[in-house]
Amino acid sequence: MRNFLAIYTKELRSYFVSPVAYVIAGVFLFLSGYLFRNILMQFNFWCLQFGQRAQMMGGQMPTLNLNEMVVSQFFSVMDFIWLLVVPMLTMRLIAEEKKSGTIELLMTSPISTLEILLGKFFACLTLYTMIVALTGVYCVILEMYGDPDWGPILSAYFGYLLLGGTFIGVGLLASSLTENQIVAVLLGFGMLLLLWLIDWSASFAGPTAAKILQYVSIIEHLKDFQRGVIDTKDVVFYLSFIFLSLFITSRVLESRRWRR
Repeated sequence: MRNFLAIYTKELRSYFVSPVAYVIAGVFLFLSGYLFRNILMQFNFWCLQFGQRAQMMGGQMPTLNLNEMVVSQFFSVMDFIWLLVVPMLTMRLIAEEKKSGTIELLMTSPISTLEILLGKFFACLTLYTMIVALTGVYCVILEMYGDPDWGPILSAYFGYLLLGGTFIGVGLLASSLTENQIVAVLLGFGMLLLLWLIDWSASFAGPTAAKILQYVSIIEHLKDFQRGVIDTKDVVFYLSFIFLSLFITSRVLESRRWRR
């Protein structure tokens, strides 16, 4: 436990002593804020349009669902932004250690590979969670001027925590395969994009293969969370994917011990 905390503290501190955390958080919040503002303005436009038509025809304005038209759209956009951002958070976790040669010290020290991986993983997940939590300000704004249903919002944030862990696990694996951080970003983005689009191939596959491809899609399992449904099969999927990513990464790192 002490070794894990040492790795965790070191990695988390390294994010904040460099501009990496601030730049990534700033870029993400700027993009997400800009998109949230546009989605909200579009919703306001629809409200005005429906209100004017209702007055002209002497009818009643139809009820517009704030969660479906604003919250769901916003969360769908955040999916893609994190697809771009997470590989930047994970690119240095192991690749930098390899390039600087400190990975040799870690692998020969009395610290287990599991402690190294978990320390790095949870440090990155903590930063990810902090950035995602800041977007809660947008939901507070909706509460001030509207009446959103908080059930789907809270379940969606829980889903994003699991999705972030999955993204970080894949990014950590990509970082372990190279010592070049740019290559790590490209590898991580490529693997995540493939897992994002894999259910597209289900349209051209047989019934059995289509079910498998849809199940492997990391975005498909997020839809229930965004609807306010927490299904154990979705939770198990994300946790299993995180475990698999960390297990493969540990095998990659352990192979360095075998070669020495």
